[in-house]
Amino acid sequence: MNFRLIALDVDGTLLNDHHEVTPRVRQAVRAAAEQGAEIVLCTGRGSTSALPVLEELGLKGTMITHNGASVVDSETREVLHDTSITTEQAIRYVNFCRERGIHFDMNTAFDLYVEDLQEDAEAMYRNLRALPIMRDKNEAFPERMVKLSIYAPKLVLDDMEAEWVEWPHELQTIRSGDNFIDVQHFHASKGKALEQLAIRRGIPREQILAMGNYYNDTGMIVYAGWGVAMENSPAEVKAVANEVTLSNNEDGVALVIEQRVLA
Repeated sequence: MNFRLIALDVDGTLLNDHHEVTPRVRQAVRAAAEQGAEIVLCTGRGSTSALPVLEELGLKGTMITHNGASVVDSETREVLHDTSITTEQAIRYVNFCRERGIHFDMNTAFDLYVEDLQEDAEAMYRNLRALPIMRDKNEAFPERMVKLSIYAPKLVLDDMEAEWVEWPHELQTIRSGDNFIDVQHFHASKGKALEQLAIRRGIPREQILAMGNYYNDTGMIVYAGWGVAMENSPAEVKAVANEVTLSNNEDGVALVIEQRVLA
């Protein structure tokens, strides 16, 4: 297949469990770019923590970040598109976390704000190469906030999701990892952002390859002409993919690119 655009999730897909781009993956992604494919990081990360990954690949260009809530240019740092949420929409989720002592952050396209920073959260941000900005809870919410991200042990988030089932929701809640729930606009998703970018580029979906590993990746996996799930994906994600490749610890991204792009 002639793939003109390759959309890559970052954590659990492009990076291994040590948060590394392996030499084989880096070589394959760069070779695809040199052949003319546009490489688009399509991640739940914020733009600031996605940039070092793109730079490590030796690439530049458009990134889809915050699960599709923002689309940015890596060179100019221009926000090409974002989908913001209001204070009125976000406040009940924030209050829920405050009352229970659950860590959360508030995100604009490039900035990440926190009200406290315990040791476990600090380590998490360090792994993601994110730079939290401290804020006082009495301050106004950040302007053009695109996402709340909630970080807690898996069982805590499982219980939270079960409780939230009874809520009427003006925002969507997305499980973007075992330890993360993202709260953002209903119109924001990786699949929708990828579709809009493809239309802007004049690229038919048949010429798009997308790879991911978690529930927040299903939209882009389904939209792409060829959607790939990693072996480390939940069964529901594998079920919607055209192909299941090796895990992120076994250079699965490189294998697909070598077989379907470079070959």
